Amino acid sequence: MNNGQLTFEKPLNELRGKIAELRKFTQEKEIDLSEEIATLEEKARRLEEQIYGNLSTWQKVQIARHVARPTTLDYIQQIFTDFVELHGDRLYGDDPAIVGGIAKFNGSPVTVIGHERGKDTKDKIARNFGLPHPEGYRKALRLMQQADKFNRPIICFIDTQGAHPGIEAEERGQSEAIARNLREMAGFRVPIICVVTGEGGSGGALAISVGNRLLMLENAYYSVISPEGAAAILWRDATKAQEAAEALKITAQDLYSLGVVDEIIKEPKGGAHKDVTAQSIAIKEAISQSLSPLLAMSDEERMIDRHTKFEKIGVFTTVG
Repeated sequence: MNNGQLTFEKPLNELRGKIAELRKFTQEKEIDLSEEIATLEEKARRLEEQIYGNLSTWQKVQIARHVARPTTLDYIQQIFTDFVELHGDRLYGDDPAIVGGIAKFNGSPVTVIGHERGKDTKDKIARNFGLPHPEGYRKALRLMQQADKFNRPIICFIDTQGAHPGIEAEERGQSEAIARNLREMAGFRVPIICVVTGEGGSGGALAISVGNRLLMLENAYYSVISPEGAAAILWRDATKAQEAAEALKITAQDLYSLGVVDEIIKEPKGGAHKDVTAQSIAIKEAISQSLSPLLAMSDEERMIDRHTKFEKIGVFTTVG
């Protein structure tokens, strides 16, 4: 990647650069090059269809990690109104890698929570690149318990490579915090809608994605481990990440066919970063459609619905 340009996008970007040069030349020299420009534009259109219509798993992973990909705060600004951010886990501190608070969705109060990896370098460092510590998950749990108490639907945005793996996180109970979230989310009475917007890595993602509905952006991925981590374990060679990505079946399309994901949300050509407003509108519509039938259910029906969803994933047997 170079200044946001992905390797496989280079031929298309070079062609668009030539078109821009011809347009500039036309304006400066007052020479009619409309036919040449039209030919190149058609070539660019076909090339765009070819590239983005046949993306490999690894290319989708690259788009999910794009430096300009919208973050949770971007979507909160576009999708919700009257957002009030709440801080702290009431135990240790506040973790900026997870943001959350109260907002209005289509005029009704909801609780919205999500991973936040930051925008520029300073922000990314402050937010630990979206890798939450246990206090982040405890903050998320506190906000979800509040939502359950006051009967507010919960909307979660997932975008993390995983929970922070450092020793300080382990010392403060990283695994316990994640496990507690899984247990508690399973029993909440209110609707829970989860949206994977970028990377959905391991328990760090799962800790806020035990919902009634799991939605996923077209070029996002959701996995038990990163492709690099899987390659390092399987072949002791992280450079085989592309092979691992294919084997893991981590794309939205793979997971939809496996019954893990309930809906795939289409992205603009090239990824969500190409048109944040259009992407936000698509996410808002998908959340609205998923939320409507859940609101019509009773508390018990919503809990049963959530349990049934996860019971259908995979195959298992009971003994005794």
